[in-house]
Amino acid sequence: MSESQRLMIRIKKTADGRSSLSCTRPDGSATWQSMKNAQAAFFPRHDLTHYAVETVLGHSRGFYGLVASGWDLTDFGTPWPRGPLPGESVLSEMIVGFLDLERASGEFARADDANQRLEEFCAENGLADPQVLTDDDLAAVRQKRGELFAAWDAVEPGGALELVFELV
Repeated sequence: MSESQRLMIRIKKTADGRSSLSCTRPDGSATWQSMKNAQAAFFPRHDLTHYAVETVLGHSRGFYGLVASGWDLTDFGTPWPRGPLPGESVLSEMIVGFLDLERASGEFARADDANQRLEEFCAENGLADPQVLTDDDLAAVRQKRGELFAAWDAVEPGGALELVFELV
C-alpha cells in the first residue's frame, strides 16, 4: 500500500511523564495532542486499544479512520464540533471502553457479555445491529493490544512508538 493510503501514528513518551499523540494524514496534514498527569498514563493505552480493535476487527471508520478523513483530535469531545460520532466509530469506542474497563478490573469478559452490552446500547440509541463478536475476535484483539502495550512499555523517555494505520 502506498504512503498516500496510510495514517502515520506517533505516540511519544517524555522524560517528565507527559505523552503526546500525533497523526499525519495521507494528505500530509497532521493533528496532535499533548497529555499530562492521569491523561498521560491512560490515553496511550486507550489509543493503542483503539488501534488493536480497529485493525483486528476491520473498523475503517473508527477513531483512526475519522482522524485520517480530517477529524482533529480536539473534535473528539465537547462541544463535538463535527457532530456526533458515526455509528461504526461509536461501536469502536464502545468496544475500546469495554476493554479499558476489563483492563482496569483485571477480569476478562466473554464475547457474549460484550455483545449483550453492544446490542443494548445500539437499541437504546437507534443504531444498526452491531457486529457480533466471538471469543476468538476478543482474543485476537487482546493479543494485538498486549503486543502494543509491550512495545509502548519498551519506549524510553524521549522516544516514540510509531504505527501505520492502513486505510481501506
